[in-house]
Amino acid sequence: MSASVPLRAALADALTEDGTLADPEWRRAAATVPRHLFVGSYFEQVPGSVPTRYRPVHQGDAGWLRGVYTDRTLITQLDGRTRPDDVARGTAVVGSPSSSSTLPSLVLRMWQRLDVQPGQRVLEIGTGTGYSTALGAHCLGDDSLTSVEYDPVVGAAAASAIKAAGYAPRLITGDGLRGDPGGGAYDRLIATCSVRYIPVPWLHQVKPGGKLLVTLSGWSYASGLALLTVTGPGAAAGRFLTGYTSFMPARPHDRPPRPALVLLPGEERPTGMDPAIIGTWTGSWVAQLAAPSAERMGAGSEQILWDVSTGSQSRTASRADGGWTVVQRGPVRLWDQVETAVQTWQGLGAPHQEDFGITVSAARQRVWIGAEDGPGWDLPI
Repeated sequence: MSASVPLRAALADALTEDGTLADPEWRRAAATVPRHLFVGSYFEQVPGSVPTRYRPVHQGDAGWLRGVYTDRTLITQLDGRTRPDDVARGTAVVGSPSSSSTLPSLVLRMWQRLDVQPGQRVLEIGTGTGYSTALGAHCLGDDSLTSVEYDPVVGAAAASAIKAAGYAPRLITGDGLRGDPGGGAYDRLIATCSVRYIPVPWLHQVKPGGKLLVTLSGWSYASGLALLTVTGPGAAAGRFLTGYTSFMPARPHDRPPRPALVLLPGEERPTGMDPAIIGTWTGSWVAQLAAPSAERMGAGSEQILWDVSTGSQSRTASRADGGWTVVQRGPVRLWDQVETAVQTWQGLGAPHQEDFGITVSAARQRVWIGAEDGPGWDLPI
């Protein structure tokens, strides 16, 4: 018996016990699909390293297989090019994660939330390692699933692993933001990358009444998972779901390269809002909606917002009397926008994201709180 079989069973049992696996079909998929075929090697973060450094865990290393069958995200590529096998054992490197095998509980939870019915066609955006694709093929059948991967090297490795695992869904290498280049009418779309807004081709490739499960994010890397129903060609509406979901951004939607941050002088004023609120899950989400082109840095009371497209900056600090100040410069008063948005959200009781919704049309994409005619913000389409 393969050494992975009891580890797969133990992972499936644990995910069943914690409530992740409510559907027996998906539990069988978790216990059957061999994740180690999709994650030959991976990176681990070096604890406490600044800037963050990663060391490789190679196939066959002590703890490698147990790590594969732990419910965690495994980083498989840095900076769009560096893979674990490119780095010698014992060496740590600096880089930005660009591909990963997402933690199994999140992948399986999303597949179940998509609520695919027998005979329906599914378009997956972001093949990645292929593990999610194999889970989908196991439960839905090869003929029901098409998966698109942007990176040809990642896509080739995924195709090989999927074949080795015994599955044969339709695989495409190309820009997932364009969906299926052959068009088609899908019943469901699931994205395993995040986007700043819903790509228009997706809305034309999913049938009216069909559903999209998409993680929305931005240049501050706050995230929200939305389930939308297509209401017509190019139009959809939906709600954000409970829990905490994040994915790496689709590369065309990631922030542009930027120079090293230099904090410059500006106009200073007091702020009545504790800056630490934009370091919380939903607080950072609201801040990103209000200033979608800004990147957020810092922690606690010392928060920095920087919009490289306009050069606008804001930075906060604590005062000796217990209050806070903010310094702003540039044509966009970033903190003013964020402060107004957060105060609006707090005035409604500071709800979690399940109280947010989204409406998409050809003219605009708007995220709102409570009801469609409630307070909201346009996405940067």
